[in-house]
Amino acid sequence: MYILIAILMFGFLIFIHELGHFVSAKLLDVQVNEFAICMGPVLWQKKKGETTYSLRAIPIGGFCAMEGEDEESDNPRAFPQKSWWRRLIILAAGSFMNYLAGFLAIVLLYTGASSYSAPIITDFFEGCPLEASDGLQVGDELYKIDGRRVYLYSDVGTLLSRNKTGVYDVVVKRNGELVELPDFSMKPQLYDVDGVQEYKYGLYFGSVPGSFGTCLKYSWYTSLDFARMVWMSLQDLLSGLVSVNDMSGPVGIVSTISEVGSQAETVRDGLESVAYLGAFIAINLAVMNMLPLPALDGGRIFLLLVNTLFTAVTKKKIPAKYEAYIHAAGMVLLLSFMAFVTFKDIWKLFT
Repeated sequence: MYILIAILMFGFLIFIHELGHFVSAKLLDVQVNEFAICMGPVLWQKKKGETTYSLRAIPIGGFCAMEGEDEESDNPRAFPQKSWWRRLIILAAGSFMNYLAGFLAIVLLYTGASSYSAPIITDFFEGCPLEASDGLQVGDELYKIDGRRVYLYSDVGTLLSRNKTGVYDVVVKRNGELVELPDFSMKPQLYDVDGVQEYKYGLYFGSVPGSFGTCLKYSWYTSLDFARMVWMSLQDLLSGLVSVNDMSGPVGIVSTISEVGSQAETVRDGLESVAYLGAFIAINLAVMNMLPLPALDGGRIFLLLVNTLFTAVTKKKIPAKYEAYIHAAGMVLLLSFMAFVTFKDIWKLFT
């Protein structure tokens, strides 16, 4: 059941991504030749007005084919004939829809919660050395750790674990003002927790009561946190802290979703866990797609801005065929990388 849900979820995310391109193109008077869900041979199609709507056989991807998008066209309603800011909106609309879908899913999951865990210190373990007049105090809200914003309670452990020195630049919000604690030592100590010796930082955190405003606030914070996790993961990949072997493609993600759902105690818990993971995937797709890489919308936006600047300076346009070559090469590399990751995910299933 959860495998089917995962496949449907991917299909939905692709659909709303392409729908973002489609709706924005229509609103900005760009001719759309075809709006397709999935790739490969056509299973069904219907033409309405100037646009052909189709469903294709291979359940990967989809596209919104706009007039002149990848070739020269004299049509005044062609994509290249429109102003640069209109084209930017159309290119960014797909990622915007993915991000919006993730945010709304979080709102639905958080709606009705009586309270939300918050990075606000309510007490200290007995003998905790962090409590001091020039250190942490009851009522402090952890605001930043090593320059990174603390959005959620869960961020505290995540951000502390990324610095192995045990010395942090901490900013807390105290009585409505930001207080800096530079080079602040925070190292886990051995504490007795219900008769078991465990290493803890010695902090108790509280919560804030639930309300519609609080729901929106923490939903927004969660979406920002998801987006930041993508950037942090990319930084870890480039720095060598994680390897390509730690990455997962569609097969690995479907497997993870199935595992998360199946391990839940009830069907409701499983569906909520899958929905939460789906929100993360939606925001992940939104951020990844905006990277300035060829074949991605972010790469198209980057080249659009380069071409706009080049035209403003030289009064000439970069020929569309060169951009097409770049995106074609990028697509080949992207598909090759996806094939590698997919093969790795399938190999893991049988080893």
